[in-house]
Amino acid sequence: MSNRRQELYDRIRASSKGEVIREEMVRLGFWKPKDGTPEAMTNEWLEKRAELTKEINALAQKQRKYENREAMLREMRQRRMADARRRREETKERHEAERKARAEAWEERKQNDILYLGEGVSAGLHGEGAEASPADPTRFGLPAIRTVKELSEVLGVGLGELRFLSFHRKVSRVSHYRRFFMPKKSGGKRLISAPMPRLKALQYRVLEKFLEPVPVHDAAHGFVPGRSILTNASAHTGRDLVVNLDLKDFFPSVSFRRTKGLFRALGYPEKIATILGLICTEADTDEVELDGERYFLHRSERRLPQGAPTSPAITNILCYRLDRRLQGVAQSLGYTYTRYADDLTFSVSGEPVTDLKRLLWRIRSVVQSEGFQLHPDKTRIMRRGRQQEVTGLTVNDGVSVPRRDLRNFRALLHRIEKDGLSGRSWRGSSANLLSAIRGYAYFVRMVHPEKGESYVTQVQNILEANQWQHVIRHPRKAPAASDTALPKKKSFLQKLLFWRKG
Repeated sequence: MSNRRQELYDRIRASSKGEVIREEMVRLGFWKPKDGTPEAMTNEWLEKRAELTKEINALAQKQRKYENREAMLREMRQRRMADARRRREETKERHEAERKARAEAWEERKQNDILYLGEGVSAGLHGEGAEASPADPTRFGLPAIRTVKELSEVLGVGLGELRFLSFHRKVSRVSHYRRFFMPKKSGGKRLISAPMPRLKALQYRVLEKFLEPVPVHDAAHGFVPGRSILTNASAHTGRDLVVNLDLKDFFPSVSFRRTKGLFRALGYPEKIATILGLICTEADTDEVELDGERYFLHRSERRLPQGAPTSPAITNILCYRLDRRLQGVAQSLGYTYTRYADDLTFSVSGEPVTDLKRLLWRIRSVVQSEGFQLHPDKTRIMRRGRQQEVTGLTVNDGVSVPRRDLRNFRALLHRIEKDGLSGRSWRGSSANLLSAIRGYAYFVRMVHPEKGESYVTQVQNILEANQWQHVIRHPRKAPAASDTALPKKKSFLQKLLFWRKG
């Protein structure tokens, strides 16, 4: 009964009491309105009346509320404050969720990426082009790498180690290179920047994975498997004219930007090329001491160091177009062309002097357009009537070691056997005299197997007499696959100075 009564009250509030009574009377059959009678009430009139009544009730309720202005304002203020609190809570929750998501994404990215490597070199790690690749590295058999984590896996080092060894610091307490001078054959000193063991091992991995598979030009003989100074000199034997030129500051003239561009051209994204370029380059450094602390200050832009195992391979690849153009110049004038590192050699038989002048002019033009410079004091023109030398070997009637060098070497060995090592040197080397004479003996045997064998035996007797076996540097065994350290390899200079028994 109470539900029935409540339903009636709801219907009356929704329309009017009269309309509800009429609806009930019509439903129960007590009243049937007739058209034209004063008491007749049409459905249309009743509906209109109910609508007006509803609007009047709503207006009356609103007016009652407006009559109490303070209550109305309090209610509005409370409603606005509640809405503002709700929006603040929602915004705070949203910002906290976004902050946590950014922190988690940043932490995850740091675990799988390198985001900063120093001032002036880190732009390539972000932004447009960071993932773009201009070519396909697999065309040379190189690994296809898109991310820094993939690079660290290919190189076999962790991201922390990779970041440490490639980080560019203008001022640092740590140097990844040991710098020293070596005497030149022509006089003066040559600065050698030998990488420390950790960086050196990493550079060997870069050499093996990213540089050695790339083909070089047939004219290149330096630091190429199967080629040597012997193959370089053999191409110029028995010629009427031999022209030798030298590229000035060959390794240092290749900048970090150019090195990074090489890896980009091989098909790697900007960030991968940036990291590889940093691994393979280094700036000239001054060592200073302040308050008992040693610091290394960079005083130049990064460039290829002379002493890193990657530098020769990088220059050979970069010089592919140089070699192709110079070979084109040589062939057009009837010359033969080879290059051993920074040493350019051209030879010809029966060519007039006018073609020689044209050759030198075109060589200079090509070299400059390729970003190199000819050394102004190291151009040698050797005709048939005098001794012709190519990469330290005479080529007049076949490849041989210069006679004056052999005479000096024989005399040195005789003096050592007679008077000992004190005060002796070979080509400016006195600290590593035993290493130097042993290396040169094997060098002679490479060119003249029979003649060189006697020198090797004589030097070996000197080494045994001076107990040199105690200072022989034996190569360390490569670590197992489970070891975290990278395998160590000997540099070209070490191989030259510390020959093992064949």
